[in-house]
Amino acid sequence: MTSQPGSESADAARSDVLLVERHDDRVVATLNRPDQRNAINKATIDALHLLCAQLEVVPKTLILTATGGNFAGGADIAELRDRRAKEAKEGINLMAFRRIHALPMPVIAALDGYALGGGAELAYAADIRIASAGLVIGNPEPGLGIVAAAGATLRLPAIVGHARAAEMLLTGRLLNADEAFACGLITAIVDDPFAEAHAIADRIAKLEPRAVQHTKTLLRTPPVDQPELIGELQAELFESDAKMRRMTAFLERKNR
Repeated sequence: MTSQPGSESADAARSDVLLVERHDDRVVATLNRPDQRNAINKATIDALHLLCAQLEVVPKTLILTATGGNFAGGADIAELRDRRAKEAKEGINLMAFRRIHALPMPVIAALDGYALGGGAELAYAADIRIASAGLVIGNPEPGLGIVAAAGATLRLPAIVGHARAAEMLLTGRLLNADEAFACGLITAIVDDPFAEAHAIADRIAKLEPRAVQHTKTLLRTPPVDQPELIGELQAELFESDAKMRRMTAFLERKNR
């Protein structure tokens, strides 16, 4: 999958491993190591951190995609082989993917081909995942002598349920697109995941950004802590000009 021009003017900021295309209401980040099946190396992680720092200040919907027909075949094995205990405790990929998961606006992953290991965990960090029929996704890390340490054990049980997550993580089982859809890991199988990601971003763009951000905050909040927080966030929105403007416009359309 590759980036395509949007209807808006975009400032395309390129790096060797991550192509970043900026629009008024969204950012497209494209993994760009096609010769290595977009294996996620330290340079990719550094670029993702830089992008997150920008999106934390100016929130926009993020679309994650990749070049060359594969989302990401995993973390860079050559780099992983050379890492030792110190690097493991630093949680290099985990910290970046946690930051992506915590971004204020929705993150959409457009998946194709292999999304394995660290690539799968980057996809798990998204709020919405759609894929082509060629998707293969999962975590084969124990076969390499390590655990899936960049978020799979944190997020996969919440996405697909504990039993299915345990089966996948303990056996290294990979899912095809139909299996991933059946268990809710992806929400759609489409011919062009990138175009569908933009269609989803278009729907998000029609909504009130602060309401979308607060909804994402609540989705990340444990149920026991939600009732009080719901009241606080809703109270803020009830006093907003956007709420008055949007509801007034709705009533005026209804009464025509």
